[in-house]
Amino acid sequence: MKNLIITIGAWCCLAAAPARAQWVVSDPTNLAQGIVNTAEQIVHTSATASSMLDNFKEVQKVYNQGKEYYDALKAVNNLVKDARKVQETVLMVGDISELYVTNFGRMMNDPNFSASELAAIGSGYSKLLNESTGLLDELRQIVNASSLSLSDKERMDIIDRVHGRVKNYYNLVRYYTNKNISVSFLRAKKKNDTRRVLELYGTPDQKYW
Repeated sequence: MKNLIITIGAWCCLAAAPARAQWVVSDPTNLAQGIVNTAEQIVHTSATASSMLDNFKEVQKVYNQGKEYYDALKAVNNLVKDARKVQETVLMVGDISELYVTNFGRMMNDPNFSASELAAIGSGYSKLLNESTGLLDELRQIVNASSLSLSDKERMDIIDRVHGRVKNYYNLVRYYTNKNISVSFLRAKKKNDTRRVLELYGTPDQKYW
């Protein structure tokens, strides 16, 4: 349990660190904060770009720059059991970022969506990602001075609750993605052009509908 508190504490202390700092890749706390910073930058960028295309190009750039943290944290396998749930929570936020960038990038090249629909879809992804990153603040709070009186059980209850809520958002983003792709497939089916959709989003063995 001490290792858990040390891991979380070190991660939370890095909350204000810049996303592009040169981290030591063997330190999971630094990697975790890199993912959080990247996700927050994606949300910010989604709301500030001048046009939808420019918006997404900037989002892709931010994601690609921060992907090193995501890949490196996935490779960490020496965390204690309790701390691994913290790792999984942060990685799910990275997964949500990946789902957003990968699938919205495909939708941008899908003629079955209008410009206004794409703007709405992009906004939906950004909101879901924002909600997920917001939940990670609760993990930071368990090492604040005001929470020093928390027992180990109370700390683990917070971790379990945040983990569960982030997992719900992750599943919601997957569902949101699949439903949007199914709309494209149904529209393509009416035009006898389903092959284009399958080539864009995956083979028949990877169908989303």
